[in-house]
Amino acid sequence: MKKEAHGFQGWQPNARRHSPTPLGLGHLSHIFTCTDPEANEQPPAASSPKVMKAPANSDEDDVINQIMGDFGPWQLRSLLILFLCKIPAAWFMACILFTAPDLYPEEEYTCDTSSFAPADNCTVSLDQCYVMVNYGDAGYAMRQCRRFLYTTGFHSLTMEFDLVCLCDFFVAWSQYWHLFGLLIGGVAATKLMRVLSPRQIYSAGIWCLLMCSLLMGLVKDFSLHCGLRCLAAISCCFMITSGHSIFSDITAGKHRLGALLLYDCFWALGLILLPGLASGAPSWQHIYLGVTLSLLVIVFLLPWTPDSPRWQLQHAKDTQLAVERTVAILLEAARMNGGILKVSKELPHQLGQLRERMQEQTPPAQWMELWMGDRRSTFRLVAVHMALATFMVVNTGLLLHVRSFGREHLVSNTLAMGLAEMLGCLLALHLTFNRHDQKWQWAGAFAIVVGSIGSICWFLAEADMPEVYGLTLGLLMASLPQAAVSCAQSMILACLSDLVPSEQRSSLSFSAVTWARVWQLSASFLTLLRQVSPALSLSAFCLLVILGGLCTCCLATPVGDREPEGGALPKKQQLITYT
Repeated sequence: MKKEAHGFQGWQPNARRHSPTPLGLGHLSHIFTCTDPEANEQPPAASSPKVMKAPANSDEDDVINQIMGDFGPWQLRSLLILFLCKIPAAWFMACILFTAPDLYPEEEYTCDTSSFAPADNCTVSLDQCYVMVNYGDAGYAMRQCRRFLYTTGFHSLTMEFDLVCLCDFFVAWSQYWHLFGLLIGGVAATKLMRVLSPRQIYSAGIWCLLMCSLLMGLVKDFSLHCGLRCLAAISCCFMITSGHSIFSDITAGKHRLGALLLYDCFWALGLILLPGLASGAPSWQHIYLGVTLSLLVIVFLLPWTPDSPRWQLQHAKDTQLAVERTVAILLEAARMNGGILKVSKELPHQLGQLRERMQEQTPPAQWMELWMGDRRSTFRLVAVHMALATFMVVNTGLLLHVRSFGREHLVSNTLAMGLAEMLGCLLALHLTFNRHDQKWQWAGAFAIVVGSIGSICWFLAEADMPEVYGLTLGLLMASLPQAAVSCAQSMILACLSDLVPSEQRSSLSFSAVTWARVWQLSASFLTLLRQVSPALSLSAFCLLVILGGLCTCCLATPVGDREPEGGALPKKQQLITYT
């Protein structure tokens, strides 16, 4: 009795352990070396013959899914770690709002005329950008001011490069290089996934991002700044793409679909946290320093960041090494999820058989095969490409458009845009699970309605009303389209697999997202319309929202291809996702 009591006290599955390795290795050693057949026999309650004896050609309920389950504490921990990469991605996208704010002429900067002529012979324009120099009998000459004297306390990037008169063009050009990095990073990460594991790409992305963030806070050259922004965007896309691949592999069913829909919630969370990080900084360098220090949290969590078990099993060159790595991942998941008894002595053999089946799968369809269907399917493919492109352009453009409401309201407007994006993701989750058959039409109709409401800002711009009312209406007309865009965009990225057969999913994902990111490059330059009128810029984005809503309403899930709340294992993962 003493021995039994002592043994019972030693087994405490809920107690905190210094490391999960001893338990996992002990159980692994037992099931792989024990020769007693009764010792490895599974109890009836823990394992059902119907579950363990899946068909040989079934990829929907393989041994990996049987051990890990659809969702559990291990998947929850992994999702929270992987979702964190969205926060710095949002910071690097939107930090230009705080590192290069608008400055007020005469109040915060004046033209330095010492390089032209004595001050008595110079007449400066009201915007402090042009100087009329009096040369006496030789006449007058109009010069563009290139050096300025600053009186503001915050040292911005436009002050660093003396581009206060070209602030809008500087923001558009700098943001263009960030968007170009997202385009290159998505394509590169997808191609690298053939030879490098998702976790290796994720780790390379965070270390490269940490280095780029540190250098961006130190360099004072405009060309280097743009180049580092491009490299930082590539690193962010590496993390987002590989993280998407990992959590798509370790979750299944409705839990995977929910994770795909909520992936952008952490992007919105990053926008909400950005004003708190940047509002009290005395210079743009301190903002990048704060972002760099925050990245150390993700670096600290790297040991707990999982890898994709199916990628390891399918792509590792050596069979034994592939099985060992997959077993290690499965044991950790089973231990934390409480399913360690599901691991049998036949696990290596079952994984070997699964590896053979995965390597014998037919390759994904080529891009041209997407367009060889009937007219209806081709029309839907065109619609999803157009919808995703317009939504990505509007998502980036509306975020930059908050500069039009004034620097004094930058913090509140950024918070409002982040909250709008989060509400849009939650709305997409609700529509997908509760309006499954009409989800596309609901999302498209919402986009059309709010886009139409936002378009009337052109008429309100000329109305005579108090400033506070004008700012409130302007913010409302920008936040509602942002929520609609976030809803439809999250739904499209999460449910692209519903539109085509399984063998065409990866080709459609790559094609649609790459096409959308090409058009996304124009978003930063559309914001230059605010120099004519802020209402013109907002109206242009709202018209694009209406166009995207119309295209979304044209989408429909084929009846024969509908799957109940997502399959347990997509045959080819969607390797590119929105950033």
